[in-house]
Amino acid sequence: MNVGDLARDPLEVARSLLGAHLVGRGVTLRLTEVEAYHGEVDPGSHGYRGMTPRTRVMFGPAAHLYVYRSYGIHWCCNIVCGTKGECAAVLVRAGEVVAGEDLVAERRPGFGRREFARGPGRLTRAMAIDGEDDGAPLTGRDAPFALYAPREALPDASVRTGPRVGVSGPGGDGALYPWRYWIDGEPTVSVYRPGRARRVRPD
Repeated sequence: MNVGDLARDPLEVARSLLGAHLVGRGVTLRLTEVEAYHGEVDPGSHGYRGMTPRTRVMFGPAAHLYVYRSYGIHWCCNIVCGTKGECAAVLVRAGEVVAGEDLVAERRPGFGRREFARGPGRLTRAMAIDGEDDGAPLTGRDAPFALYAPREALPDASVRTGPRVGVSGPGGDGALYPWRYWIDGEPTVSVYRPGRARRVRPD
């Protein structure tokens, strides 16, 4: 996918990413679940209160990765979208490994194919993504990862939407922000869990 494909509203981008392939470090992943985040109009977004050193990449140009540590435990990978200066990104929540299974099995010992990338933390381990990849481009000769659009757009009947996983407060309201998208019936989609209120730490 080129920059133009991603320099759009994050809701449009999120829907278009279902079935796309994320390729890098010996692995190809078919995306089956994503979540949209829309900066200063979205109370569930890291960028809701403006730019910080942590969220700077989210305000940058499209077609880069925004990678952050979740709860100090695992890495989460987002695809930056929208226009430069706008805080917009799509969290890559889950996918099906379609190439590089042997590598993923080494990175995720003891897990079956269904669980290889079922959830954002498992996905980053499967793809060997960590904090060093924050800001990495998705285009260009030296890009560590590439994103390829699905050959055919998924029909609306096969796409589900709902509340985002683990988002507390207003941003977790599925009626106002049904910004999680997933492929219906896909076994690699993660389990929904509502958010829990927690103390906010400074970025």
